[in-house]
Amino acid sequence: MSTHDTVSTEDLFARLPEAASFTVTSTTVADGAAWPAEQFSGLFGVPGGKDVSPQLSWTGAPEGTRSYAVTVYDPDAPTGSGFWHWAVADIPATTTGLPEGAGDDTGSGLPEGAFQLPNDARMARFVGAAPPAGHGPHRYVVVVHALDVESTGVAADATPAVLGFTMAGHVLGRAVLTATAEIPA
Repeated sequence: MSTHDTVSTEDLFARLPEAASFTVTSTTVADGAAWPAEQFSGLFGVPGGKDVSPQLSWTGAPEGTRSYAVTVYDPDAPTGSGFWHWAVADIPATTTGLPEGAGDDTGSGLPEGAFQLPNDARMARFVGAAPPAGHGPHRYVVVVHALDVESTGVAADATPAVLGFTMAGHVLGRAVLTATAEIPA
């Protein structure tokens, strides 16, 4: 039995403090749908992949939200620890979305004050889907975290796991969208 058959997306948050839910949508991908080719990883050699971060819009964040963080995580990566594809910290509370491509090498599409942390490929940018051929479908859990602090205080070279640990006690709400990707054998 594969990991994605036994671990639900809700289970990813089971041991974290409870948080209200709010809504995230995307013009790039619908919840539960497959990533378009542009969101696959050319950096990892996937033909047609362009490592373009998805467009995101969110609404209904809890009262008291003072900033946001955005993460993209593949719990099905064959690593024993999943794979963090993108992490953005210190997004101002006045922000209600990110344009497609905001997670490029420069982060030029991010609002002032926000910054990208190095992902598991050690690149401070969005890296697209690159599931091993024949490994089956992978989930890419896109989460907008509403936080009760203006800044997480994490260093720009921190890992996404450190961001998650640091913000765990400050999460007021989570908006979750899950995309999928699979490369046939």
